[in-house]
Amino acid sequence: MTGEEALRPQSLMLTFLGDQVLGRDVCVYSGSVIDVFARVGVGEQATRSTLTRMVNRALLRRQREGRRMYFGLTERSVAVLRDGEHRIWQTGAVNRHWDGSWTLLGFSLPESWQRQRHDLRSKLTWHGFGPLFSGLWIAPGEVDVASLVAELGLSAHVKVFRAHADAGMDIGAMIEETWELPELAARYESFVRRWQPWQTQLPDADDALALRLRLQAEWLRVIRQDPRLPVKHLPDDWPAEPAEKTFRQVYERLTPLARNASEHLLDLVPVRPPEAQRPQRPSGA
Repeated sequence: MTGEEALRPQSLMLTFLGDQVLGRDVCVYSGSVIDVFARVGVGEQATRSTLTRMVNRALLRRQREGRRMYFGLTERSVAVLRDGEHRIWQTGAVNRHWDGSWTLLGFSLPESWQRQRHDLRSKLTWHGFGPLFSGLWIAPGEVDVASLVAELGLSAHVKVFRAHADAGMDIGAMIEETWELPELAARYESFVRRWQPWQTQLPDADDALALRLRLQAEWLRVIRQDPRLPVKHLPDDWPAEPAEKTFRQVYERLTPLARNASEHLLDLVPVRPPEAQRPQRPSGA
């Protein structure tokens, strides 16, 4: 495939764990992860470094079996993966059931708080908000922002409201002014261009697992950047639906091969409770 954008190793790792470990009470051997990631173009050192960083961030736990090190999920990573799973398979890319409500968030920060302002804007963008005015941001539907504001220590500087637009409001025009629709549409169109060939092609059997891993990671990145604006106020040729159709068709096409590949490429062991593991000296991935 050409024109692929680089995916962060941690994003790939989370996708891999959500695909192969989530809900199964198993840990995966580091060597298996290295093998699969090599097929995605991630080197051994980068894979080992990613495993170690995720352990340090409480996103992974280690479990030693003989001379081999296995990695499993933590409560924190399970929560992240469940959110991603819901975003892909339940929420979807097309907002057909908007209830007409908006979340409005206003903030006023001291002029010297440039870093805090940047962090808040980044978090708001990630959660689907767009800047209606400089200190007033808006997102479709009901968005719970209490935790992200508290995490930044800005609760005292932020006000949140639920609202409906006035009957004479041109919502379509407001959306075009507030969000970068051409940029968002281009991400969906690029995804279709990259993955449409796999609607009719099949990879080598052992590469199917890595290819499906990249498919899911790329799709999750695209839809997480989408504020899920109400489709009835978007252009008629909005590309989210055809892109989602491409994702689902390629996923279904790759799945039988990916399942067979995982059976002989992955070394998995059952999760053991911490008290069942003998104390070990600190070890890398």
